[in-house]
Amino acid sequence: MSDPRRRVMCLVLSAQALRGLGYGLTAVQLGTILHDGGLGPAQVGLMLTAIVAGGALASLALARWADRFGRRHAYAALYLALAGCGALIATGAPPWLLGLAALSGALSVEVIESGPFTTLEQVMLAGTGAADRQVVRGFGLYNAVAATAGLAGALLGTLPPDRRLLGGVLIAVGVTGALLAARLPASVEVHLPDPGSASPPVRSRAIVTRLASLFALDSLAGGFVVQAYLAYWLNVHYQATTTTIGLLFAAVGLLQTVSFLLAPVVANRIGLLPTMVFTHLPSNLLLASVAVAPTFAVAAGLLLARACLSQMDVPTRQAYVMALVPPGERTGAAALTNTARYLARPAGPVLAGLLQPLGAALPFLVAGVAKSAYDLALWRIFRPVELPAGGME
Repeated sequence: MSDPRRRVMCLVLSAQALRGLGYGLTAVQLGTILHDGGLGPAQVGLMLTAIVAGGALASLALARWADRFGRRHAYAALYLALAGCGALIATGAPPWLLGLAALSGALSVEVIESGPFTTLEQVMLAGTGAADRQVVRGFGLYNAVAATAGLAGALLGTLPPDRRLLGGVLIAVGVTGALLAARLPASVEVHLPDPGSASPPVRSRAIVTRLASLFALDSLAGGFVVQAYLAYWLNVHYQATTTTIGLLFAAVGLLQTVSFLLAPVVANRIGLLPTMVFTHLPSNLLLASVAVAPTFAVAAGLLLARACLSQMDVPTRQAYVMALVPPGERTGAAALTNTARYLARPAGPVLAGLLQPLGAALPFLVAGVAKSAYDLALWRIFRPVELPAGGME
């Protein structure tokens, strides 16, 4: 690995680790802090909607202007916006002001988010070359760091909710992240043909649109079985205690982190697209099987087996998108595919709730079938598509 690429890797992973810590803490404490500050359920929901909308708007803005403005400048600006959000939380600023700040896209309650930070980090980690083995390995490590840091942040969130704690952590993360962004080398930038060029995909528009549509389907299906619903179902169906469910989720998280690191090893042997499809498809069949598990032990075994495979498509998916499009169009491609996933996922829990009267296990079956359909469609559509020279097949 060349020195500039190694430097980019170290800086991005350091920034990602800090942000994962902050987001893990935010996911646990923000809702309670907003409630304690006098916000009702509808107002809290509106704030979370602003956070999701901000991530989408910021990603689309990056697709249009990030390469012209400069990736390093945009990255630093996002971290400074995160520090600003932290300052508003710490000082107990009016909720409407925090809502406006959240529209910057810097705030998130997802540890491994698909927002503007991810968009920039994907293209910077990919560099200007094809998706070689080092790039895929970098994406695997990138996601493993996010998951581990997010777990640490969630553990920190077990402390009593405190706006000064949360705000102070976000300020520290934002300021440090901006300093790390300033140290990124010029190699992370892309040279556009002329000053008026835009970043969104042009030559690759059709390919990126198909990918974004498929990724949205996968994300929507995943929203049917978010961890909160899974915990509820395990408790109701098997009378599992919260302690037992917590231990199961911790084990699932550990196996998913390992799967991030193993994904590049598999991709190096069979290629990016086969890894995406042929590890994801059996994990979806395992998910659907949970619906008919006769005991908690069987259900837990199926979930643990699924955790070994379910996340292997994440780093390979990120590398695949970067490999399919030329360097000058990668920011737009990352922004559009990430935003599609980010916007589709919240609809999953709503639809799962509507399925409840028809059977509590039905969301598992629907999610498994829909995600399997995504895998098969992805293979059918993109199997004939050849990656550019130097990319991993």
